[in-house]
Amino acid sequence: MGRILTTHVGSLPRPAPLAERLLAGGGLADSKAPPFGKLVAAAVTDVVRQQIDVGLDVVNDGEMGRTSYTHYVADRLTGLVAGAIGQGHGRAKPPRDMGDHPDVAAAQAGGRGTARGLLAPLICEGVVAYGDTEPVKRDISNLTAASTGSGRQLFLSSASPGTLAHFVRNRHYATEDEFVAALADAMQTEYEAIYGAGIVVQIDCPDLAMIRHMSHQDSSDADFLRIAERNVEALNHATRNIPGSAMRMHVCWRNYPGPHTHDFPVAKLIPTLMRARPAAILFEGANPRHEHEWEDWAAARLPDDKILIPGVIDTTTNLVEHPRLIAQRLERYCMIVGPERVMAATDCGFGTVAGRDVVVPSVVAAKLRTLVEGAEIARRKVGSV
Repeated sequence: MGRILTTHVGSLPRPAPLAERLLAGGGLADSKAPPFGKLVAAAVTDVVRQQIDVGLDVVNDGEMGRTSYTHYVADRLTGLVAGAIGQGHGRAKPPRDMGDHPDVAAAQAGGRGTARGLLAPLICEGVVAYGDTEPVKRDISNLTAASTGSGRQLFLSSASPGTLAHFVRNRHYATEDEFVAALADAMQTEYEAIYGAGIVVQIDCPDLAMIRHMSHQDSSDADFLRIAERNVEALNHATRNIPGSAMRMHVCWRNYPGPHTHDFPVAKLIPTLMRARPAAILFEGANPRHEHEWEDWAAARLPDDKILIPGVIDTTTNLVEHPRLIAQRLERYCMIVGPERVMAATDCGFGTVAGRDVVVPSVVAAKLRTLVEGAEIARRKVGSV
């Protein structure tokens, strides 16, 4: 059999000088300034080389030019303004598990109380549209230039409409449904730009899991699933011109080292995920709260065109997984859908917000290297069955 391809979720640790620039002014520094552009381009070149060096098959730009996986839209979408630094984002509440364990929240808050490390919240005060396409063109240009001649498959991340609706405060649209629809129409431009460049579109969809124990922690499961269904419909509308095989979507329960005792069960979510157009689904499968859910994927009815990309590396600890453990995790999914429909990935990103890395860069490299080693062990074992 062929190789089990390896990839990761998107963000990787940014160099300290770049992280400082990204966080300047609450994450709203002038991204068009030439010195900043050169700093990002150099960082993308380095991070692509690092991914190739550890042996990853499907690589990206590490989100080097983005403060976070949502905040980057500040210089792309119209109708958005910055609020006061430190006032929070959208309708986000602290995760419900942190309310149960305030001592964990207090321990993690250490060292993050300065305005320098906080992001200015984004507020929608006007019509949302995709205004400036230059930033996404630079993302595409930086990645393609850095990967020329490598033979690697490429992907670029983009936030889903539902995720943006969660993090951006709506003060313009009459209802949340209208806001999500407007975001879908706007983000269609970015999705199609990435696809048009021959790059796989990864759509980040924590709105399909994470927000259950955050902004919708007081809702019923049925009410939350209705929100998730609406968000999938918006995503399908925004990607209607892109083949499902050219897209992948990432679902997570928020990337933080907390108890996660209120994470929504994936078994209840799978039917909704199966209605999304992207063919490949990246999901958490390594951390102790979700590793057991391979049984739920095995019990589910999965369409023949879906590709599973389980996380087999935890992104919230500096422990480096053993290659045999990674192989064992992958083997489970290979037995569910066949090895040709499985890729190996990480649970989430390693650099969700610039300058807030939990896993240090040297360990990130070690984890990704062992990911590749584990995928090769799994290939040999599954191929011999």
